[in-house]
Amino acid sequence: MTIDKEHLEFHPVDMESGWASPPGYPAGIQQKILAGKLDETGKTGNRTRLLRFDPGAFTITPFVHDYWEEVYLVSGDLTVGNDENGEGGESFAPNTYACRPPGAYHGPFKSEGGCVLLETHYYDET
Repeated sequence: MTIDKEHLEFHPVDMESGWASPPGYPAGIQQKILAGKLDETGKTGNRTRLLRFDPGAFTITPFVHDYWEEVYLVSGDLTVGNDENGEGGESFAPNTYACRPPGAYHGPFKSEGGCVLLETHYYDET
């Protein structure tokens, strides 16, 4: 796999600004791109991002995409498999990890107290 990311040495990450709502996500969930670029139309590239849920934020439908996704729960709580009202599902604590191949259905997701996830997304080399 060819990785096309800029060279970045250790530097402070501003956790207060630079957050934006990802397309298709409800209010209360924001991303901060740390490195890379994922081209979902051209099906190339990769990205590393932080994904932040505000307390009480949740999604209502499962996700499926055509790229690999690795997710590490840095802080807070994350529930997987809630219903359209944000009820139910299995709760996870920090220091838990998921690796999903393209085409894997996952979610919906919610966070009772808020959380921060570190995610890496990438396409298979063609």
